Amino acid sequence: MPDTAAYESTERTVPTRNRERAAYDHAVVHAILDEGYVCHLGFVRDGAPVVLPTLYARVGRRLYVHGSTGSRPLRMAGEADPGLQVCLTVTHVDGLVLARSAFHHSINYRSVVVHGTARQVTEQAERAAALDALVDQVVPGRAQDSRPADAKELAATAVLRLDLEEVSAKVRTGGPNDDPEDESLPYWSGVLPVSRAYGTPVPAEGLDPSVGVPDYLTAAR
Repeated sequence: MPDTAAYESTERTVPTRNRERAAYDHAVVHAILDEGYVCHLGFVRDGAPVVLPTLYARVGRRLYVHGSTGSRPLRMAGEADPGLQVCLTVTHVDGLVLARSAFHHSINYRSVVVHGTARQVTEQAERAAALDALVDQVVPGRAQDSRPADAKELAATAVLRLDLEEVSAKVRTGGPNDDPEDESLPYWSGVLPVSRAYGTPVPAEGLDPSVGVPDYLTAAR
């Protein structure tokens, strides 16, 4: 893929509403993807839409998702030629926007939508690297601090690759857009911030007391 600073917009990646919120810069798209690890993967099966939540990882301009070798999208991507047409989405909620009128209530968010063809990863080195990336996407540093998958586990796990080609971000920030005639109404108006937080790590039963909490978990909190 050409080394450019932004993804090219297409008919499918230009929103019909609030086009000013759309972004195609690599920095914006990648930052949103890198902050998360749960996506929703949409595809069509037997003429009907299916949307599944799953884990993902970004490596450069490519996404990986994984699942059981018997799962629908993994099986369909392996059978279809030339792959499985999908739509993958990632969303972060940053705040609840409360306006004086019910109509103008909104959400501050950052989202990414990816359209493309997902294909099964069969090359062993790429598949191993993708599985490490999936672990590290959730908890950075964890892949090197755990036993890698053995042959039996690898045989039961499939990986899909989705290149970042037709992709866009959409972002809303700021406060409510109250109508001027509503500004004197006696209702609270503003933003309730939303953030993700991690609790104190809980050790597994039987864990050797000498095994302390790793630094990457402390950093995650």
